[in-house]
Amino acid sequence: MMLRLLWLIPLLPFAGFLLNGLLGARYLTRRAVALVACAAVLASFAISVGAVLELHNFAPTPAETDAGSPARFTQTLFEWMPMGTTPEGADLTVRWGYSLDPLSAVMILVVTGIGFLIHVYSIGYMEHEPRAGFARFFSYLNLFMGMMLTLVLGASLPVVFVGWEGVGLCSYLLIGFWYDRMFDETTKMSCADAGRKAFITNRIGDVGFLLGMLLLFTAAGTLDIQAILARAGALGTGVCTAAALLLFLGACGKSAQIPLYVWLPDAMAGPTPVSALIHAATMVTAGVYVTCRMAPLYVQAPAAMLSVTVVGALTALFAAIIGTAQDDIKKVLAYSTVSQLGYMMLAAGVGAFSASIFHLMTHAFFKALLFLGAGSVIHAMSGEQNIWRMGGLRRHLPLTHATFAVAVLAIAGIPPFAGFFSKDAILAGVLALAGQAGSPALLAVWAAGVLTAGLTAFYMTRLYLLVFAGVPRMPEEARHHLHESPPVMTRPLIVLALGAAVAGFVGVPEFLGGGSLPNWLQVYLSGTVPSFHPDSGVIYLSEWSAMAIALLVSVAGIAAAWAMYGRRPLPAPAAAAEARGFVRLIKEKFFVDEAIDALVLAPYRWLCRASAAFDEKVVDGLVNAAAAATDLASQLLRLVQTGYVAGYAFAFFLGTVVVLFFVMR
Repeated sequence: MMLRLLWLIPLLPFAGFLLNGLLGARYLTRRAVALVACAAVLASFAISVGAVLELHNFAPTPAETDAGSPARFTQTLFEWMPMGTTPEGADLTVRWGYSLDPLSAVMILVVTGIGFLIHVYSIGYMEHEPRAGFARFFSYLNLFMGMMLTLVLGASLPVVFVGWEGVGLCSYLLIGFWYDRMFDETTKMSCADAGRKAFITNRIGDVGFLLGMLLLFTAAGTLDIQAILARAGALGTGVCTAAALLLFLGACGKSAQIPLYVWLPDAMAGPTPVSALIHAATMVTAGVYVTCRMAPLYVQAPAAMLSVTVVGALTALFAAIIGTAQDDIKKVLAYSTVSQLGYMMLAAGVGAFSASIFHLMTHAFFKALLFLGAGSVIHAMSGEQNIWRMGGLRRHLPLTHATFAVAVLAIAGIPPFAGFFSKDAILAGVLALAGQAGSPALLAVWAAGVLTAGLTAFYMTRLYLLVFAGVPRMPEEARHHLHESPPVMTRPLIVLALGAAVAGFVGVPEFLGGGSLPNWLQVYLSGTVPSFHPDSGVIYLSEWSAMAIALLVSVAGIAAAWAMYGRRPLPAPAAAAEARGFVRLIKEKFFVDEAIDALVLAPYRWLCRASAAFDEKVVDGLVNAAAAATDLASQLLRLVQTGYVAGYAFAFFLGTVVVLFFVMR
């Protein structure tokens, strides 16, 4: 029965959006607004759990599944674009439908489960917002959830694209929520500008997604995802490569890969729960999800797979380097998100799609926890976000400190926390492909992944030490106002901390279990995404050796951070802000934004000014000249319009004489 209610999963948050958006500001109390928003997402989560459990024993009919797959339920609601059939008999009609299989099952549980916790947390975080803003915020959150669930469950590319564009719109609304704040210390720009930057950057990627979708429609004669994937082998390498690269361009926008990552750090202008929602389980994972969803297409396109691998590895390493020198608590987490998304793309690029989804799931727990923990710190610090003006907070925020420490250990890859298992799965996939291909270049990619793990451990330990350890460095007045967040904010932290601690056990590698404990998540996803099992190749490192090296590098990163920030008096905030040489280059994010401004935006603005000048001087000048000529002609004609009949008769007589003169010549 729960599978029949699949359509309610995205619809319930949308209903919450309508109710709070239309009635919340004027007719509902703050308590009622929060209840409607949270209940809508909780109901979606409950239906998701029931549907996923029922899917395990689902016996589909041919009308309910594609190619008789026993692990997929497809629900068609109505014909959206009735376009008939081709002369060859291909059905071109696009139907609005949802599809549930193991991949979308993992996604909807993550999105609705963590989304619900973020909704609950937001009740406390946004308590000081006026009632109209409170209702508007929760209506936006519900709309975001509805669009993300539409994206995940969409059975055809157009339905996915509706959700894809919807989360882009919602990110603009949520990042720019405080649109009346003209300048934000976190992003060095106004909140409205940050929202516009996210919206426009994502539109660049969306053009690629749209073109890829149209190319697949032309080549495969359908937009149904499963039908496209079933025909991927017959489309040809060229078509598959072009379509995969275009779809990957869209994924680079949503999942913040080089070069379209620049919007995500500036998205910190939005409220902290928005940062958790966008950067943990929803929007930024959309590109990773679509890449894994279209995995059979990518498998047919080795050049596209290589592109995904290279871009993912570069993004992971580049963002991790930048994260080591950021001083804003949310900026550190933002670049951490970019780096972890690069990890996920790297896994997809080497064919370890299940490892990519595994890291997506574990990352959702510990990154949501990190952002919400940061929000608790900011709440206690009355809006302060500079980590050099913090310190010693573990005594004042014990629950926030304990849960934040769990998240730091998880993202740093320390066993037995979740990030250890998912990162190892990715690195193992890269190493296995390097061995099968006998490629030293892929071995270098593995080394870059290991180095990224060490940098991650370094900057997260640095963040923890500067915020929670040592002596307080904030002003005396701020120190007196320090307090733990209310239970409505700390309870979601506890639940997420439990997830960050144990979620990794669903993907324990087989060699750790001695062969008796299978990788449950990989087995669960095996019928949905291709599994990479190298049969032979060069054994560069054993599984134990590779895991030990990655763990030692992570421990070295923690030790380096402890040596630099944990065992000596820290400088005052003003002195800490000074940076020179390469450190300043990292702190200023390699001046990428400035380069984009100089190379792209400045010429664009010059072109706009030149176009405006051309419009004003030439186009408007010609129009004004035509008007002036008409006015001059009218002034001349007025001279003969005297109003005297005798004058008109004389002019008529002269005209008649002139005509007769020319006629009789």
